[in-house]
Amino acid sequence: MADLHGTCTDRFSAVREALAASLDNKDVGASVAVYVDGEPVVDLWGGHADADRTTPWERDTITHTWSTTKTMAALCALVLADRGALDLTAPVATYWPEFAAAGKEGVRVSHVLSHTAGLPAFDAPITVEDLYDWQVPTARLAAQPPAWEPGTEAGYHALTQGYLVGEIVRRVTGRSLGTFFAEEIAGPLGADYHIGLPAEHDHRVAPIIPPTSSPQRGGPPPNPDLPLDVANTTAWRRAEIPSVNGHGNARSVAAVQSLLACGGEARGVRLLSEKGCERALEEQFSGTDHVLGVPMRYGMGYGLNGGQLPNPRTCFWGGWGGSLALVDLDARTSVAYVMNRMIDDGGIGDDRGFMILAAVYEGLAA
Repeated sequence: MADLHGTCTDRFSAVREALAASLDNKDVGASVAVYVDGEPVVDLWGGHADADRTTPWERDTITHTWSTTKTMAALCALVLADRGALDLTAPVATYWPEFAAAGKEGVRVSHVLSHTAGLPAFDAPITVEDLYDWQVPTARLAAQPPAWEPGTEAGYHALTQGYLVGEIVRRVTGRSLGTFFAEEIAGPLGADYHIGLPAEHDHRVAPIIPPTSSPQRGGPPPNPDLPLDVANTTAWRRAEIPSVNGHGNARSVAAVQSLLACGGEARGVRLLSEKGCERALEEQFSGTDHVLGVPMRYGMGYGLNGGQLPNPRTCFWGGWGGSLALVDLDARTSVAYVMNRMIDDGGIGDDRGFMILAAVYEGLAA
């Protein structure tokens, strides 16, 4: 059995067993964290930070989390809404006037958060290098017409959502989303999660290990086509791409999301009101996501429980290849799973995270 490090209460011993089994069979290096009532009850890690299995995964190892980053961007919007600085029902153009072009005057902030804005992809070729220059993708999105009447359909905004939310945050605060997140959320919570990774953290990063075959993604061909190992490049790490390029570990993800799980206050730090947290659960769409090709329920920046989980007031999102963040407001619990080896998951999650969640709920029911 894999050698694990960290802490785990007896109540959640099944989580330890699930992570050990995953490291034995599928993972190279991984971390799992569970916070209940804002405090860690599981903080485990094990395996290796490199594909050759020569460097141990340490307590402070961090890695790329792909779309789990979206839960952090969503929190930025929820915090600003709770402060009265951002109206989630207002048109995006209220804050970003240029965005009203090409028939988008009716696109609301809530549409952006729920993948119903009609901008699931860039409509003309764009390069990976363009993604590093904030003004290029945001200007393109401001000029682009919606692919459907906003609010009527959902199509996963895999890359574009982060630029949309991020530009709204920049217009409201004068700060980039990565800076706002660092100063207003991660910093106060003491969470080791970064959107735009400073160079001093590079030595702690476990490089992403792509699957042997490229995952098949639903919908139209990606634009740009992202080689999986782009996540290991310096340019990608330094950029702010709030949909997909956050770096952290399970501890930092669960620590941040525990804020939402606990009514806006965690470990003595209050950043949201209880009412502000509830906004994440406001259903904006229920039906088939036309990009993912599966039934989805979307709230404000999170996927909502579609009946698969025990508690109704639960929201979540995950990253391409396997990482996962879940927030259960009924159980006041946040769960995170972060790893370096991507699995060919078809874009909608593999069973490693689900096995961790099953073990968590076994512990919660004990």
